[in-house]
Amino acid sequence: MAFSFPWPTSHGEWLAWSSAAVTLVLGLALFFAPGLCFKLLRLQPKPEKPEAIAEGRARMAGFYLGVGLCAILLAQPLLYMALGFSWLFTAFGRILAMMSDGANTPYNWAAVVVEIVLAAMPLAFAFGFLP
Repeated sequence: MAFSFPWPTSHGEWLAWSSAAVTLVLGLALFFAPGLCFKLLRLQPKPEKPEAIAEGRARMAGFYLGVGLCAILLAQPLLYMALGFSWLFTAFGRILAMMSDGANTPYNWAAVVVEIVLAAMPLAFAFGFLP
């Protein structure tokens, strides 16, 4: 069985692929530079708790890398749907935190906009709104 890289061919697929590429880059950054990423995400692990950095590399980077890489390599609408719903629930969790946890800050507003855009791109393609 031969494997060929499925290059995007339509505008909608390019948008979905771009969301997957951003997800993959975020995963790589969290995997190789979790300390820097934690600073950018405004998270500060305690020095006596190295498990926090391990969580960044394992749990956060692992899901970003896995979903992003599978969506890029396999280019299937259901994988793009999974990617889109993952970003959508990320945005929903942030909105929930903004409403109930007192996290209503400009940083969170900007982040939720980025997350909704990253969710809309693959979902629009997966549901057929963009050819």
